[in-house]
Amino acid sequence: MNFTIKNAVIPITNGYTTVDVQVINGIISAIATDLDVIGTKINGEHKLLLPGFVNAHTHSSEHWQRGVIPPLPLELWLAHLYEFAPLDTEQVYLSALGTAVETLLSGGTSVVDHLVLIPGKELETIATSVRAYQEIGIRAFVAPLIQDESLNASIPSGEFSQIHEPYFRSTGSTLAIIEEAVRLFHRPEEGITILVAPTGIQLCTDALFTGCIELSNRYNLCRHSHLLETKAQKKLAQEKYGCSAVEHLQTIGFLSASTSLAHCVWLTDADINILAQTQSTVVHNPLSNLRLGSGIAPILKYRQSGVNVTFGCDGASSNDSQDLLEAIKMGSILHNVTDFDYQFWITPREAVEMASLGGAKGLNIDAKIGSLTVGKQADLVLYDLTNLSLLPRTDPIGLLVLGRPNNVVDSAWVNGKQIIANGAVTTINVDELRQELFNRSQWETTQKSESVVQMEGRYRQVMGL
Repeated sequence: MNFTIKNAVIPITNGYTTVDVQVINGIISAIATDLDVIGTKINGEHKLLLPGFVNAHTHSSEHWQRGVIPPLPLELWLAHLYEFAPLDTEQVYLSALGTAVETLLSGGTSVVDHLVLIPGKELETIATSVRAYQEIGIRAFVAPLIQDESLNASIPSGEFSQIHEPYFRSTGSTLAIIEEAVRLFHRPEEGITILVAPTGIQLCTDALFTGCIELSNRYNLCRHSHLLETKAQKKLAQEKYGCSAVEHLQTIGFLSASTSLAHCVWLTDADINILAQTQSTVVHNPLSNLRLGSGIAPILKYRQSGVNVTFGCDGASSNDSQDLLEAIKMGSILHNVTDFDYQFWITPREAVEMASLGGAKGLNIDAKIGSLTVGKQADLVLYDLTNLSLLPRTDPIGLLVLGRPNNVVDSAWVNGKQIIANGAVTTINVDELRQELFNRSQWETTQKSESVVQMEGRYRQVMGL
């Protein structure tokens, strides 16, 4: 937990400088030139040192369906996803490890896992993912994905009457599972934090949202949810509430400085002002939004309105990767075509701050991580500036964000513990993980079941297609 990085490149206001960084007991204790070596000496020469990024929204268990679901809008994509055989806990374990490794090797030291629960094995699912994240050492925010309405409820009715099947688990039982998970696994000081995480207005009743608010207040937990990812969800909110989803969530008290909201594609200017007033965080998932045809979130408007924005990969079968640098690049340059006033375009340095400090703010831990600051915990990443994809020597952060970095992470630490060294994970055997993922899977294609065909018909009617 004690080490000194010598001669690392760090960004400063007008360029870059070379410094030493001392870490004592997992805390950054000094940043200056010519510091004495305390603990292990780390060679930072020709390496860029940055705070670790936050993969602020993903679903680790989708690892098993990556690449197989055809191009479809979210509602129909979900119908295909539901057709796959239920996961077992060994798959949950392996997919959490895989998500963590890909996140770490693309600059992330924290991950928010909106974790899909195995029916009847909910606490076992959470325990398994926690075990995986603790073994690898990434800072994990486990957000068990909960709902209390069936999938059919996610499609607006339009002019057609619908009868929704009741969800298999009661609202009270679901909330009891989350409260027990908090008791068993919520250990922020050990790198595991539990969030309350209703999936979204499309599959959750107000009773579930208000129950999550109560748990959040009682145990000082952050809140996480999807919000207005698709046009269908915008229509559904008007049907359910007679107002926008954002207005409704504000009315019931879900929005706060402790709330992060994934996607936020279909928001009005009034909605954006509400997010700014409540200090809620938007998690931008550009690759998933494009993959599912959800739309382009008005990120530049959010930033101009003072809304905190960070980045997420989203699940590994709606992206279909956990390459955080790829999400940051796309999330930065995508908006150059939505606003031609280049003064508002996201610069590489702004993107890096959004991915690090912005992610920390969304989880209420920006006082602890998110920047190279004396007194903060050492969640740090060293990038190899001699790597071919970061050459020639121009602007290191510009190349990191705007280029196509490949295998550029040299070292990474979480709370002062080294997890990546010389470009390799130190805490688990990645070759064994790779072999297990291969052995536990097979080449697959999807076919439309009768239920998927029926949902597709309803969707096309309601959406006027």
